Amino acid sequence: MKTAKSQYKRYTRSKYGSFFYFVFLLAAGLFTVLPMIYSVLTSFKPLDELMIFPPRFLIQRPTVMNYLSLPGILSGLWVPFSRYVFNSVFVTVVTTALHIIIASMAAYVIALTDYRGRKLIFLIVQFSLLYNVFTLAVPQLIIFSGIGIVNTYLVYILPFLPSALGVFLVKQYMDDSVPGSLLEAAKIDGAGHLKIYWSIVMPIVKPAWLTLLLFTFRDVWAMPQISTVYNEDLKMLPYVMTQIVNAGIARAGSAMAATVLMMIPPILIYIVSQNQIIETMSSAGIKD
Repeated sequence: MKTAKSQYKRYTRSKYGSFFYFVFLLAAGLFTVLPMIYSVLTSFKPLDELMIFPPRFLIQRPTVMNYLSLPGILSGLWVPFSRYVFNSVFVTVVTTALHIIIASMAAYVIALTDYRGRKLIFLIVQFSLLYNVFTLAVPQLIIFSGIGIVNTYLVYILPFLPSALGVFLVKQYMDDSVPGSLLEAAKIDGAGHLKIYWSIVMPIVKPAWLTLLLFTFRDVWAMPQISTVYNEDLKMLPYVMTQIVNAGIARAGSAMAATVLMMIPPILIYIVSQNQIIETMSSAGIKD
């Protein structure tokens, strides 16, 4: 009979296997962040290095002029730059908060309540994952025109609220993490659904809604300009970045510098919530 020690060695990678596994993951990680590294390096390149063909990855003479020239470029805009910043921050914060609340409420109803037809509803949610934003563009335009919200903040916010991905992630995490006995005890103590949802379930599923926070913040913060908003006072930061890029090769360095600055907020949020995201991803798969 084999000892427990021999069985343990049998299912453990060798030192060489672990080394090659680590090298492979390191190479894959470096390849993933390569575009980000290239963006940062390019933002410090002078104009003559930007015009070299084929492009060079490394910098020979780094400069900060691309960053220092941004205030002068942005000062010539029709609308003050602070207005674009306000629009992006306002839309991103409001959309992310409402998105998390609505998705988690829907997930709570599907995962933790007992009513007829909830499996069918969740099946519809899963099928809706097949439709992307381009497929829904024309129906959304018709709806927005019909209810009279074109050229308002609502055309930014409303499309993100009915999120199939958010409901799916949070629902799957609730199935794994929220014990039914805890809910029964809360009901015996007289707690209603709203109390249970906010005071018991939401703290337990914190990793799930932090993951949702990152995904939503990233998508809304980098949202491209949409055709249903044509008032300059309502446009967001990606629109300004597009204007800088369209100015030609002379502003390529400044455009890359602006892109690097735009990447900072999502990166900070990821750094704060990365452990929670890993936990959520390990729990949101298909159940046995």
